[in-house]
Amino acid sequence: MFLYAKVLRSEISFYLCFSQLNIEFQLTKLQPHRPTVFAILIYALGQFGWSLASFGAINLLVYFYMPPESGDAAIFPNFIYQGAILGFIAVLGIVNFGGRIFDAITDPLIANWSDKMNSGFGKRKFLMAISAVPFALFSFLIFYPITSDIHINTGWLLLMVFFLYFFMTLYVVPYTALISELGHHPDDRLKISTAISVTWALGFIIGNSVYAFQSAFAETMSSVNAFQMVIGIYAIVALIFMLMPVFFLNETKYAVQQSSSYDLKKSISSVFSNVNFRYFIFSDLMYWLALTFIQLGVSYYITLLFGKDIGAATLFMTIGFLASFLLYVPLNFLSKKFGKKKILMVAFLVFSAVFMLTFMAPYLPISKDIMFYVLAVASAFPLAAFGIIPNAIIADVVHEHATTTGVQQAGMFYAVRNFMMKLGASIANLIFPSLLLFGKSMENPLGVKISAILAFVVCLIGFFIFTRYKEPIIQN
Repeated sequence: MFLYAKVLRSEISFYLCFSQLNIEFQLTKLQPHRPTVFAILIYALGQFGWSLASFGAINLLVYFYMPPESGDAAIFPNFIYQGAILGFIAVLGIVNFGGRIFDAITDPLIANWSDKMNSGFGKRKFLMAISAVPFALFSFLIFYPITSDIHINTGWLLLMVFFLYFFMTLYVVPYTALISELGHHPDDRLKISTAISVTWALGFIIGNSVYAFQSAFAETMSSVNAFQMVIGIYAIVALIFMLMPVFFLNETKYAVQQSSSYDLKKSISSVFSNVNFRYFIFSDLMYWLALTFIQLGVSYYITLLFGKDIGAATLFMTIGFLASFLLYVPLNFLSKKFGKKKILMVAFLVFSAVFMLTFMAPYLPISKDIMFYVLAVASAFPLAAFGIIPNAIIADVVHEHATTTGVQQAGMFYAVRNFMMKLGASIANLIFPSLLLFGKSMENPLGVKISAILAFVVCLIGFFIFTRYKEPIIQN
């Protein structure tokens, strides 16, 4: 009997040991791998695609539909009504504002849908796949007026803008959710944020080259056709790159994912209950408001305040972004040494200084050529810092929130950030064209000057809000 009990205990011990090993094996088998360099690269190429596809809508609508005046004529004819509504709001401002607000409202809806989704093709990739083609198509159609009637064109533009932003959101929300899901290790989150910052900047630089390409094509065709040809080429290139992660990223192998059971209201409430995240997104709102001013206004600042040719706008942005690339590695090191918060606080101050000096350019006893290059290089630091660090900050907050609450809401966190980002861009798109009504010519650049000083003030507000943010304690 004693011998039997001893054997039985041995069998039980063996069984328990085997079961534990089996469980550990299954957990190891199910644990997603850290993404390889190739996987991060493929993912980042999608950022290049949507950065290029969205560039026109975000940065070129004002240029195309309310172009700078040079002498007696504008670069493009008037496709839509150029006057003000209610005496101070430009029609284009209303179109832009309406499109961006619609875009912002759809963010949490699509995010909640994406967080709940289960698809054999990929939790996030399914929405990216069905949105890439229409996103690229409408990025071209918003610059293709269908008639000479300014009223019909205005309605057409509004419709195209709404379609563009819907499919843009359908692609971008699940795409950005993958940042924290692929970055389930702190070092990977910073690597992914750096990689997509590089590809976003490349998309932005190539987008800004529209001015140079337009000038080259305009030698053999009209300015309108030259501009539209460049935008059409960009749309095709953008589509190819947006499809890269759809077809070549193994989402199930590398991403840590779980479906959320929260409904829309509870999901949003859960995200906004994170006080630290609120400080970040409201400061981020200020950044995007200021950045949109420079994106919309670069052609005006360069031609009217610095007295240069329109092609210099491409040169200015290219210098800034190329210089920012040189800071990516140092910023990764500095953010680990001093923390992400301190880096962004300095970036806010540098960005505000760039806007103030842009405003003062016509009055300073310094060569405008020197000012041009100094400000282009100075803009590199905030461009690099805001390109890399915010996405890493959100990923940190997502992981801290998931640890605290037990619920993974990557899609909703990035959607709320996108909402605030687009709200900032919406407000800027409403204000900037309206400010141009005060003057956008060499003889009277008052509206352009006001936009620069307003951006300066907004950057300072963002700085003071961000001082309240507290960095999460990062765990591997």
